[in-house]
Amino acid sequence: MLSYRVMQSAQTGNPDKATSWIYRPASWVERLPLTEMFSRARPLEVELGSGDGSFLAQRANTCPDRNFLAVERLLGRLRKLERKARRAGLQNLRLLRIEAGYFLEFLLPPASVHALHVYFPDPWPKRKHRKHRLVNARFPELAARILVAQGVVYLRTDDADYFAQMQEVFAADPRFEPWTTPSDLASVVTDFEREFQARGIETRRAAYRLA
Repeated sequence: MLSYRVMQSAQTGNPDKATSWIYRPASWVERLPLTEMFSRARPLEVELGSGDGSFLAQRANTCPDRNFLAVERLLGRLRKLERKARRAGLQNLRLLRIEAGYFLEFLLPPASVHALHVYFPDPWPKRKHRKHRLVNARFPELAARILVAQGVVYLRTDDADYFAQMQEVFAADPRFEPWTTPSDLASVVTDFEREFQARGIETRRAAYRLA
């Protein structure tokens, strides 16, 4: 459960210096109490592997009618995003430090997410390491469980082989259909994407909607 100070700030909408955007659940083996994490109930979007938060901070700022949850394993990156959230007063944004695969399988309640963002996950390019990829053969099954009806998975990568795998696993799941990434969403770039663009590296995008 959120501490009293965090809950009080979330309820009033007036964050103070003691407020933390980094949520620390009472249990790491039970589904998250999403209604306690945000000051208002809104459609939820989740980013797995938020990096320094460039994407989600922009998205939360321009979409106040939605809640956003950033999932990142590295504490330094979360703290960078937290500073952005504090400066902008983003009360529709929360952060969670955890490994993305575990979070997706065990912590998200069923049918709770309207959009799932997975941008530039570790490509694990060596063949013997590909078993570690986040978007694997089981990923669509897990995504289908946590998405609401007509919820969408948005994917981006710079790795051609990984992109082919992403397309393959979703094409094999009849619950999903190819979808189009809206232009306003595609225009919001991540920290990795900005670096790749500067080096002339192509961003490969795909989206899949749950029927």
